[in-house]
Formats: sequence, C-alpha cells, structure tokens
Amino acid sequence: MKYVVVMLFILLFSFSPTPASVYQPVTADNEFCGIRNTSFLSGESLNYHVYYTLAGIYVYGGEANFNVALERYANKPVYHIDAAGKTNSFFDGFFKVRDHYESYVDTATLKPHRFVRNILEGDFKKFETVTFNDAANTATSQGGTFKVPECTQDVISAIYYARNIDFNKYKPGAKIPFNMFIDDKVYPLYIRYMGKEKIKTKYGKFNAIRFKPMLIEGSVFSGGEKMNVWVSDDPNRIPVRIETPISVGSIKVDMMGYRNTRHPLSGLIEKK
Repeated sequence: MKYVVVMLFILLFSFSPTPASVYQPVTADNEFCGIRNTSFLSGESLNYHVYYTLAGIYVYGGEANFNVALERYANKPVYHIDAAGKTNSFFDGFFKVRDHYESYVDTATLKPHRFVRNILEGDFKKFETVTFNDAANTATSQGGTFKVPECTQDVISAIYYARNIDFNKYKPGAKIPFNMFIDDKVYPLYIRYMGKEKIKTKYGKFNAIRFKPMLIEGSVFSGGEKMNVWVSDDPNRIPVRIETPISVGSIKVDMMGYRNTRHPLSGLIEKK
C-alpha cells in the first residue's frame, strides 16, 4: 500500500525525477528556451483527483491543486504558481502525504526565479528553497551555489513551460529535451510527443495531445517510458489525465475542476 501511495504522488508532480546520478545537460538550443506564454494567466486554478485502479475499479487516493497568481519578486513581475498535494483520510492511515511546491516564474521568459519545496511523505520531511540567477546561470539552495545550463527549469515551472510547446511543429515520436534542477543536481529530461487522440476521463471526453515525460536514466518507471500525459488540444494545454501502469493495476490522475482559464476549454467534447 505504501508503494501505491508513493506512486500516486510522484504522478502529481510528474516531471520530478528520482535522484540518481548527474547526467550531461542538454544544450539551451531547444524548445525550452524562448517560449512566450500563451496558455495560462493569473487566477487560473486546476484541481486533480488521484486514483489507484484495478480491474476498472477506481480507488480515490488524494488530490492536488494548482493555482497561479500575478505577483512581484526581486522587483520583477512573476507568476507565483502554488501546487499542493495530499492523501485522503483513508490513505493517511497507510502513508500520509502533504506536499507543497511553489515556483516564481518570470512573466516574460517563463524562467524560474525561486522554487520552494516543503514536503511530508510518511516519516520523511524536507524543506528547500532554490534561487535562480539567470544572468550567472546559477542555482543557489541550502546546499550551495551550482552552475546550471541556460533555461533550466524547476519541477513546477517545467509543467507550465511545457504547456506552451507548439506540438504542431513535431511529428509523433519526436523528443523535446530540457534541463531541470532539483536536489542540487541538474537532470536532462525530455518529452516524447505521441500525437493527438481522444481520451475519456472521470471529468469527461477530450480532444487531447499525448506525450510521455521521461528521464534519460534512473527513472522510477521501467525504462522511463511508461507514463502518459494527455493535455487538452486547445490553447490552454491543460493536463487532463496522467497515467502509468504499476505491477498490479495502474495509477491515474484526472483533472476534475478548473477556473479562470486563459481560453475556453474547447478541447472538452463532453462533460460527464
């Protein structure tokens, strides 16, 4: 049961790697540099339910909420993205999770200025802050100051940056690389674009874009190629389902509520 709960909350923050070794970062000459935000705005709020599924039966395990506010940081306008995930009372009895992440993202470049992680997972607690210096290409945490490649993302900023990728530029199977900094290390990750399709979720039926966020090595998922993410095939690019199989059953995260999206959710074909 503990394994199931851990998997549930890895999926809530699906770009988060399992610390392994440091790999060669990808160059900044990729889709994760120079994107302009056209997919979200201040006031957007997204709610997700997390399920363990077996033989078509959904067991509700917890929820996550993502909220965006327009603020100022270091005298610059930023999107303050607040993400929190928690297990429900039933799963609390096996393995209690209270995870809280924050990212302060430049409104013009979508590069992170500050990242905060405050997590409780069972008996494990961790609090860390990371300050990014874009001019010096450094990231400073409680562990020191580290050189990072240009356009390096944090766990949360990567999700919102990815929502602005123009997938129409790619053919199915294409890889879109980027770098992420967490636990005082740089990890080169990539997204594999899988194409467009329809997906039925607990919320409804969507026209969607499917991709696989993968680690190059050291993933908690076998081969790093098990996870699937579907985002709405409209200008919002809202994640509407995240799914991965496990040894018995699967884990699913479904979008179950939204407010103040930048565009109409035209990818929604039919609401349940």
